[in-house]
Amino acid sequence: MTQMKIRNLDDLRKLRESSRDLSSARSGGETVIIVGMGTCGIAAGARDILSEVMAELARRSIDNVAVQTTGCIGMCQDEPLLDVIRGGQRVTYGRVKPEDVPTIIAEHVVNGRVVEKMAIGRAD
Repeated sequence: MTQMKIRNLDDLRKLRESSRDLSSARSGGETVIIVGMGTCGIAAGARDILSEVMAELARRSIDNVAVQTTGCIGMCQDEPLLDVIRGGQRVTYGRVKPEDVPTIIAEHVVNGRVVEKMAIGRAD
């Protein structure tokens, strides 16, 4: 995803709408992917992570996974954050790069195996 330059209020509104369209494009399903889109997450590259999540799910024709966004959760030092909720367990991945997304989706979302080297937190 190309970084958009924000020069005025109209640019900010366009960015908000495009982000809303992207994040609301996927709902339903037992598995949920959540991307941190607070100011700190966006500054660290969360928009690229969200775009890559959507693209990877489309490439794999996965349509039973919901994709959501959230604001800052206070772990700014570990942004961008990506959470996977699957089988009642929530795993947080930190310092995610776009090239990490296919691995997280293949291993965790598809095969149910947590990518331990990238995981920074868990909740049951």
